[in-house]
Amino acid sequence: MDKRMIDFIRALRAAGVRISLAEGQDALDGAGIVGLGNPAAFKSTLRTTLVKDAKDRDVFEYFFPLFFSSNQPPLQNIPENLSEQDRQLLEQAMRSIAGMGEALKNMLQQMLDGQSFSEDELREMGERSGLGQADDMSQRPWFERRMNNAANMQQLRDAMAQLLDALAQMGMSEESLEELRQMMAQNIDGLTDQVSQYTGTTMAEQMAQSEAPPKPDLMDVPFHRLGQNEIDQIRGEIRRLAAKLRSRASLRQKRHKAGSPDPRRTLRANMRYGGTPIEIKRKTRHKKPALVVICDISTSVRYCAEFLLTMLYELQDQVARADSFVFINDMVDVTSHFKQHEPQEAVRRVMQDNRPGFYNTDLGNSLNTFKQVHYGLITAKTTVIILGDGRNNYNDPRLDIAADMQRKARRVLWFCPEPRMRWGTGDSDMHRYAAVADGVYYVNTLNHLAEAVDRILTDG
Repeated sequence: MDKRMIDFIRALRAAGVRISLAEGQDALDGAGIVGLGNPAAFKSTLRTTLVKDAKDRDVFEYFFPLFFSSNQPPLQNIPENLSEQDRQLLEQAMRSIAGMGEALKNMLQQMLDGQSFSEDELREMGERSGLGQADDMSQRPWFERRMNNAANMQQLRDAMAQLLDALAQMGMSEESLEELRQMMAQNIDGLTDQVSQYTGTTMAEQMAQSEAPPKPDLMDVPFHRLGQNEIDQIRGEIRRLAAKLRSRASLRQKRHKAGSPDPRRTLRANMRYGGTPIEIKRKTRHKKPALVVICDISTSVRYCAEFLLTMLYELQDQVARADSFVFINDMVDVTSHFKQHEPQEAVRRVMQDNRPGFYNTDLGNSLNTFKQVHYGLITAKTTVIILGDGRNNYNDPRLDIAADMQRKARRVLWFCPEPRMRWGTGDSDMHRYAAVADGVYYVNTLNHLAEAVDRILTDG
């Protein structure tokens, strides 16, 4: 039983369920206490100890019957359920069927007698089907079809129809024929279920014997390669990552709270003491940055923008002020969302209210709107962050506004998810925007994004 449990746990891990050694031991201990006498309690114990996330519940429910259900289907001995007259007709029909091979006739008789496939028969079908090469549950339907072909299930259904036709010609009543048809169909379905169960169990056992491929750290997976499950995981990790950056920033502020010694101010202040440095003057301490964040939320960079906005507003106590804008073909002020809601809820509302559609990215037009309506937000103390790939669909990039923003702000920084080699290709104006910016951060992963935000907080 312990081996079965261990194989089950290993199969869950191979399917992507995170199970620690301690949790695996808890499952073994719990199963030992509950035992198999109460199947519902046994299953509940394993689910409680092994499943932590709601998304893993379906994986558990899928694999549990493959390891802890019987391979034997509930078949019935059909002749025993027939009247003596119908039983004799059935025997005569079996002898009279013409053109049916001996092997298929034996299989038909086996089904009528309610005999399931033996382990040797199933193993032989698996060998003919190549089941030993299966290593991914997504292949299960394909291998089940191959196993059913090896078991001659379709030929068995055809033989059943032929047998019923023979019985009808021999005078069996409609009521008896219908009853016999239902019992035979149930037995064939039972055999099909047995083949399916054997296929799934064999594949699950093979998964348990092979090590699960190591999953890349989500912090280092490029945004364009993330699947929906991985995106959901990152959304859950953003707060933890922001807490780590906040601790780092708080430590830096603590170190710089008093400021470092300023020799020039110290000498000037101590002239009255004959130049003796009695009063030590210090440089101005670290200041929190004031931010204006402008994010492209078109399809190509949408998730990157979502993660940046969430991260910045989780770190809101580390900035003096933050005003946020999003654009596709025009600029939209979304600052109010973050004043009214928690960061993750605010970002969800922003993305819901500004869906991508049948319109093209136009940063030039968006910058023009920003200049007309919101330009007063930029001062000599403001750090402007523009997130986007610089692809402008051949529209006017309005480099004049971008250059003027650089002159007016403390600095203008670009967060670009495209590598430098792609700048200037196709409709990309990124190489032109980079020329009128104080710096460009390559942000293709969550690690890149965190490092860029951390450096901005470091520099105030």
